[in-house]
Amino acid sequence: MTQLLKLQDVGLERGVRQLFTGVQLEVAAGELWQLVGSNGSGKTSLLRAVAGLARLGVQGSITCCPSMLFQGHLPGLKSALTCRENLLWHASGGVAIPLSGIDHALAEVGLVGYEDTVLGQLSAGQQRRVGLARLWLSKASLWLLDEPFTAIDVDGSAMLEQQLLRHCQNGGAVVFTSHQPTAVAGLRVLDLNQYAA
Repeated sequence: MTQLLKLQDVGLERGVRQLFTGVQLEVAAGELWQLVGSNGSGKTSLLRAVAGLARLGVQGSITCCPSMLFQGHLPGLKSALTCRENLLWHASGGVAIPLSGIDHALAEVGLVGYEDTVLGQLSAGQQRRVGLARLWLSKASLWLLDEPFTAIDVDGSAMLEQQLLRHCQNGGAVVFTSHQPTAVAGLRVLDLNQYAA
């Protein structure tokens, strides 16, 4: 199996506090991983370090495939833009997306008819779905998702779980954080509490 991510003895400090140390993880194509741990254990910090967004205070070795999409817990959307415009101006993974692809992605997340609606007029859950529509546009092999299940309903959670599984079945891999219980088949779990400094 193709290896998409490898962590060797990874530690991270924030300021003068060591969050965790000695993390070992290998993620191969087709695998779905959930990072769990108590608040402040470093789940988001670890994802950001893997994505190259936390270069200070990182110890150990992180080897990551170049084809990677990071999506933080904040949606990264502009409230004055429409749903379609937000996705058009956020070319997920650096790929130019045709409007038909954007409209298909919005349909997949249950937002048919909202394509030209200004984001600020949508509920928090609908805004979250706009951000998640990027997953239907991304060509990246490795997805790093911070709290992707936040603010979405039961149907939205089921839809997202299916997309994560589909990505893995197509040769990709996913590493995500979530405080919500997830009962996806084949899910692997890394508990950062076990690496607390």
